[in-house]
Amino acid sequence: MLDSIIEDKKFADVMQKNIENLLLYLFEREHYFGILCKIEHVVFEPPLPKEISVEFRSMTLFFLAGYTFETASIVEDDLVFEAGFGAENFGSIVTVPLKAIVQIIADETPLLINLANYKKEKKVAKSLDNGGVENSMASFLSNPENSKFFKK
Repeated sequence: MLDSIIEDKKFADVMQKNIENLLLYLFEREHYFGILCKIEHVVFEPPLPKEISVEFRSMTLFFLAGYTFETASIVEDDLVFEAGFGAENFGSIVTVPLKAIVQIIADETPLLINLANYKKEKKVAKSLDNGGVENSMASFLSNPENSKFFKK
């Protein structure tokens, strides 16, 4: 029974909305927090050097405070923030899908636990239909009146 709930897309959407609402509340209150997330879904731009990225566990905690908190915002369905990593404080913009956040923690206390099983949604590439262009060109070429537009 529980599996049918945590695997359900509608449940994941509800959890995403709860995560978004809680993050907005914490931003509004200017209260620092941590997020525990599935690192496989996190994007770093620029990518982190290998010696830093290999240190991350499959579930990684990011604590948003100070400058990192100030740069944090919700962009579409993602939490985005800038952070420094490693001894050299390597700067990167971190993008975390809201559905990939497993916990939100404040003052060492979990405020939210997300049980939804996040699966990255595959974006369907839209293909262009060139048939309309080709049909339009064929119609144009078949009209003898349009011959004046061609070079001879």
